[in-house]
Amino acid sequence: MKFLIAGFGSIGRRHLRNLRTLGETDIVLLRSHKSTLPDDEIAELPVETDIDAALSHKPDAVIISNPTALHLDVAIPAAKAGCAILMEKPVSHSLDRLEEFRKAAETGGSRVLMGYQFRFHPGLHKVENWLSDGLIGRPLSFRAQWGEYLPNWHPWEDYRASYTSRSDLGGGVVVTLSHPVDYLRWLLGDVKSLWAFSGRISDLEIQVEDYAEIGLQFKNGAVGSLHMDYYQQPPSHTMEITGTQGRILWDNADGCARLFRSETGSWQDVSLPANFDRNDLFIAEMRHFLDVVKKQAEPICTMADGEAALKICLAVHQSASKRQIIEIA
Repeated sequence: MKFLIAGFGSIGRRHLRNLRTLGETDIVLLRSHKSTLPDDEIAELPVETDIDAALSHKPDAVIISNPTALHLDVAIPAAKAGCAILMEKPVSHSLDRLEEFRKAAETGGSRVLMGYQFRFHPGLHKVENWLSDGLIGRPLSFRAQWGEYLPNWHPWEDYRASYTSRSDLGGGVVVTLSHPVDYLRWLLGDVKSLWAFSGRISDLEIQVEDYAEIGLQFKNGAVGSLHMDYYQQPPSHTMEITGTQGRILWDNADGCARLFRSETGSWQDVSLPANFDRNDLFIAEMRHFLDVVKKQAEPICTMADGEAALKICLAVHQSASKRQIIEIA
């Protein structure tokens, strides 16, 4: 199979390395040459700077890992060409052209996997199983929070110049750290309404919001809050869900999922597999994508999931701006 990788930032490099780990070597790059990463490991690869020239290589699959605001510039022609697509989150920075993307995928027969790698986390899969089995009864409330310290996130580059810090490239904490938006939908279902506070409150020198405090009401009745920020030291990423018959806790630091059942009055802990590494999430995602490309599997995180997550993120901005509760269509 032939792969086209659009963008050679940190996630593009990760996908390149993981493709090679899985035995895939027929790879083309689409680059703007604005990356601050060294070029030594891509010296032998064909490189194009234009999407039409890149697609002339006839790739079977396209991995979209360029800045958020540029995603659809690659995704739409790739979908028209019938390529399978692994789209890094979020699908875009606005709803503009999403209908064009959908129609292009339908016309070209393109299969789209959204790159929300926490869908492949063993601990969260255990949480999903516990919820599906009703082990804590009916979910009533939840708390989730994810904080990073942006200057330390990509230490090889100036955080102020990164896409995560620039509104013109689709940055900001809400879309950049939108993984909990996706996995909360996966675990609890569709969101009915939300309210949010968001803006810049730290001393970081960035153009975009550095925090969001979000209240979510799900269609199943569960309510709770999600906090995201760019200034937390040390980083922290946790979730808890309370039900009518128990509680579930999950901490990304050690990956452990914990279950308390009222029926037994005790905790059950499930740890990650021995020698688990963060990159295992991306390897599992790439293995799944290879199956999607071969038409041996359906995407477990679809274009529709990506659009739903984006709508929630945009509703966060709308709520924070208007100071009102937003209903999610």
